[in-house]
Amino acid sequence: MTYLDASVIVAILGRESDRETLLARLEASPRPFLVSPPGVFEAVVSLAAKKARDSRQALDAGLITAAQSSVAQFIADIGATELSITPAIGQAAIETAKRYGRAVGNPAALNFGDCFAYACAKEHGAALLYKGTDFAQTDLA
Repeated sequence: MTYLDASVIVAILGRESDRETLLARLEASPRPFLVSPPGVFEAVVSLAAKKARDSRQALDAGLITAAQSSVAQFIADIGATELSITPAIGQAAIETAKRYGRAVGNPAALNFGDCFAYACAKEHGAALLYKGTDFAQTDLA
């Protein structure tokens, strides 16, 4: 079982330079794949913002709608399940912030979305597929 951080979805759909590497890592990851509402939200808004920057246009509802459609299609294509955010996951995200959060000065410097991604993976006993170095400084690396 693998939880997909929003950073992976954005890198793949946004055709970032490490896209092929992330696709290979995704293919090699244990199934089923998991996502969550905060992760989907972050992926949609980040992908829309990236497209706005890349095309030098203002971020608008149309770009968000297009990104929403792309992310939903990607999730369907890989057969990912969208988790519910339970009170236990909410509490786990708070504990994650206490341990690895940017606010407490931990080198991992996890933000809101990162704390929920970590909590979702941890609560479901899933591996965490991510881009970058933030999660590499946690016990889920």
